[in-house]
Amino acid sequence: MVKSPDDHLNKPDMPLPRDASAVYRGGLFILALLACLYVAKEAVLPLLLAFFLKLLVQPGMKLMKHLRVPRLIAALVAVAVLLGIVFGLMHLLSSPASEWAHRLPQGLPRLQQRVSVISKPIDTLTKLFKHAQSAVVGNVHQQPSSSGMDVKQILFSTARHFVSGFVWTFLMLFFLLLAGDTFLRRLVEVMPTFGDKRQVIDIAQQVESDISIYLITITIMNSLVGIVTGLGMWLLGLPDPLLWGVTAFVLNYVPIFGPLTGMVMFLAVGMLSLDPLWKAFTPMALYICVHVTEGEAVTPMILARRFTLNPVLVMASLLFWDWMWGIPGAVLAVPLLAIFKIVCERVRPLGALGHFIQGERRRVWEP
Repeated sequence: MVKSPDDHLNKPDMPLPRDASAVYRGGLFILALLACLYVAKEAVLPLLLAFFLKLLVQPGMKLMKHLRVPRLIAALVAVAVLLGIVFGLMHLLSSPASEWAHRLPQGLPRLQQRVSVISKPIDTLTKLFKHAQSAVVGNVHQQPSSSGMDVKQILFSTARHFVSGFVWTFLMLFFLLLAGDTFLRRLVEVMPTFGDKRQVIDIAQQVESDISIYLITITIMNSLVGIVTGLGMWLLGLPDPLLWGVTAFVLNYVPIFGPLTGMVMFLAVGMLSLDPLWKAFTPMALYICVHVTEGEAVTPMILARRFTLNPVLVMASLLFWDWMWGIPGAVLAVPLLAIFKIVCERVRPLGALGHFIQGERRRVWEP
């Protein structure tokens, strides 16, 4: 029997909540939960990042389990591989990144000369912001030494938080891999009815399957984006193509904001490095072509059957989690929204909300 495209409109199992007090209590619970997540982000973020890294390496863990590798050894191997990739890339990119950091201040006059058309509006906006700041804050003169100390303290604090979060993330990842399905089994055991047990298993399996495939697919596609971008920058004669390939790989994990940042970055790099002026726009043009091909055709074609999220809600999720947790929140925004959709679709009182989050299923190659 062929199903009509409008069959989903007639689903009887999506009841709308009718108890106003229940909706009110649920709203208060969500607000309290979000407030706790905001306050406790330094503790919650490493745990969430470790959870998603676990889903990313889950196929490798299953393969090692099939090969009868002990779980302790498999967990150590998985963590060691991830750490090796991270530290290897940091070692390869540290030298070119530092060179560009020293080169950028020297190239600012050249960059200003090439964008002289928009320099006057920028200067006007800068003066306007300075006047507004002085009007609101007042003319407060700071000592140069204290300003320098503030910058050093900010840099030290940022580095300390990054290292602490990095260490805790990989420690949590190791223990999550070591625990395996222990938490799921304990959760199933405490469920009161057989139906509840089946529902918990169904949600857990769907989250693991869908999010794992999403993360692996996105990682593979981002790697291809990085490779193609690096090769393209090498063909254009841009210095350090490996650096720009890895930059494109990392930025592609953040939908919308990442590619926009990449466009500005590649435009600036082209302006600093390539002559004549028309050629300076080619790195940005190449990056846009690669991103549009991947983001609008290839990746949606692969993930269309599993992930159909409302694009407006995806954008709202990006803005919200970026405000909550910064860049890590923007990276986790889409997986978190996908998990929320999976849970809503399998919990009957939340079925209408899950249906609302779902986007339109589109055919990629049709207008």
